Amino acid sequence: MTIDCALTVVGSINADITASTERLPAPGETVGGGRLSRSPGGKGANQAAAAARLGARTRMVGAVGPDAEGWAMKQALQEAGVIVDDIAEATVETGTALIMVDAAGQNQIAVCEGANAAVGLDEVTFADDETVLTQLEISMDVISELAARVPGYLVINAAPALPLPAEVVDRADLIIVNETEYRLLPQLESAKLVAVTYGEHGSALLSHGRQVAFAEALPRTPVSTVGAGDAFCAALTIGLRSGLTGEAALRAANRVGAAAVMDPSARPDFRRFDHYLDASTTTSKEQR
Repeated sequence: MTIDCALTVVGSINADITASTERLPAPGETVGGGRLSRSPGGKGANQAAAAARLGARTRMVGAVGPDAEGWAMKQALQEAGVIVDDIAEATVETGTALIMVDAAGQNQIAVCEGANAAVGLDEVTFADDETVLTQLEISMDVISELAARVPGYLVINAAPALPLPAEVVDRADLIIVNETEYRLLPQLESAKLVAVTYGEHGSALLSHGRQVAFAEALPRTPVSTVGAGDAFCAALTIGLRSGLTGEAALRAANRVGAAAVMDPSARPDFRRFDHYLDASTTTSKEQR
């Protein structure tokens, strides 16, 4: 299968600081024995890196600070194959995420937005055939501006769960959430197309609140779930924009997400997208 997807990701870029512990601390509790690691992160940058590694022509629109972390975050995206010309340099520090991960792969994350608050669309243009993917770790004003300006296919990963302006919900071609976010955002029942992930119970596509496609999850014992949702978003977007049916795109995205949870990094080194397709899907595409 040939991937022909021009994708622009507009979103957050963070430096991740991760503490891996046997279990997550309760409020007011200290848990010792942790292992500390530093890595590139941010929902936007994770999705861009995943998309580029899966084979999409990917550029990133975002912002970093005038610090060593900012330089390192841009370098990491370039190494993943992402075009970084539209990443601005802000006057504040690069965004940072403080992450705790337990032995079962569950996590707690606190985000310090830093330069992500300065993400804007000045001098950024979008082509008619370009797919745009964004998330809610940047200003809602930018999300609204995307809804007004993007002429092509617009995908919104509504995470973290924040109420969306009605015009944004109406404009979005696809909104991606997990089951908790879907419950927190009842307005999504009116959206034209919503992808909902249910963890070990699979994922579904809903049109105006009615399920139109479903795919089972792959059984996995997670090492870390930090980057799984971002990988799923990138893969599902690529699959749908490459002409797969809803069910086939969900199956591929579930496979990519399953690969992500087996890697401690938020940015696994994925194989090309067609590796995650089943044989029947590949044959069907080749015969068209």
